[in-house]
Amino acid sequence: MADIAPATVHLVGAGPGDPELLTIKAVRLIRDARLIVHDGLVSDDILALAGPQTELVSVAKQRSRHSMPQEAINALLVRFALAGEPVVRLKGGDPFIFGRGGEEVDACRAAGVPVEVVPGISAAIGAAAQAQLPLTHREASSAVSFVAGQCKGLTDQDWSGLAGKGRTLVIYMGVATAADIADKLIADGVSPAIPVAVLENGTRADMRSLRTLLADLGDMVAREEVKSPALIVVGDVAANALARDVLADWAAKGESISEMRS
Repeated sequence: MADIAPATVHLVGAGPGDPELLTIKAVRLIRDARLIVHDGLVSDDILALAGPQTELVSVAKQRSRHSMPQEAINALLVRFALAGEPVVRLKGGDPFIFGRGGEEVDACRAAGVPVEVVPGISAAIGAAAQAQLPLTHREASSAVSFVAGQCKGLTDQDWSGLAGKGRTLVIYMGVATAADIADKLIADGVSPAIPVAVLENGTRADMRSLRTLLADLGDMVAREEVKSPALIVVGDVAANALARDVLADWAAKGESISEMRS
């Protein structure tokens, strides 16, 4: 019996949720797939593009609870591919921006499995576009940084160079730690009065764009009951009338930013 040649694993970026933002190649791979291994952030509208022949395998992850550890996902992709079964690994956003795509590529390569990466629109790009919030602006920002808000050793990191004049900071997975993130940025020298936007459910019908100032970030996330998926954008590009009104209201009451945070 002839050996079975390994099939290809396609790591496909599903974008932030709107199926019309998929690439043409991504749509073709989804429609033709026999097996799709997908994240929980992939929208139902995108999964509905799969044909009747497609088997859907969910490896959804949620904060503090993973249906399947990353090492097991890597092994699953390799096992299918070595059995000659082509796999579409469908990932929210872009596979290489906080999608652990690099780990899955490494696992496939180590096992001798062909792998191809199909980029997708990242959550930051998609959500900012819908909110009409430019991440760079000739008069406000010439640099953008992407960071993960849920990470070990948050208080040990130096974020002083990531936000401030002329810079934009985009924080993924930061809803649960929003108050700690604000405290950390302020402790590292970022102005408490810098504008902040929270973009919830980017590109989807129920998207919300909330604006305030850094000192109010944790409180706003709590009072607005913000849920993941959501992004936090810190920088002058996030300024709008609401953020200015918040600052003016505090000033009118004679309260400083530090007093509002206490």
